[in-house]
Amino acid sequence: MSSPEIASLSWGHMKVKGCPASYKDCKVWPGGSRAWDWRETGTAHHPGVQPADLEEVLKKGVETLVIGRGMNEALQVPSTTLDYIKKQGVDVKVFQTEKAVREYNTLAGQGSKVGGVFHSTC
Repeated sequence: MSSPEIASLSWGHMKVKGCPASYKDCKVWPGGSRAWDWRETGTAHHPGVQPADLEEVLKKGVETLVIGRGMNEALQVPSTTLDYIKKQGVDVKVFQTEKAVREYNTLAGQGSKVGGVFHSTC
């Protein structure tokens, strides 16, 4: 199963190829995507992305996880979260969201088992 391409990104709006819905923030993995609702895990810009935000994507067998920190990189990614990802044997890449989407799409286009979590505003 391949990772879906992120078809478009603008402030507060993301579209994933093959998905009728649009997202503000999203999670993607080989074969699927869904909204990333921060309220599910109590996530906020500080301290930032938590392991609980990533478990669903990591369980899909990804080899690389791309994290988009927002257009202005307001979303933090604590070192404890990065350590958690690496302990799962997954490579992690953290970028400003536009760059993160480009990286994710490049990896997806190469057939990599890539997943991602992306914040599309600040």
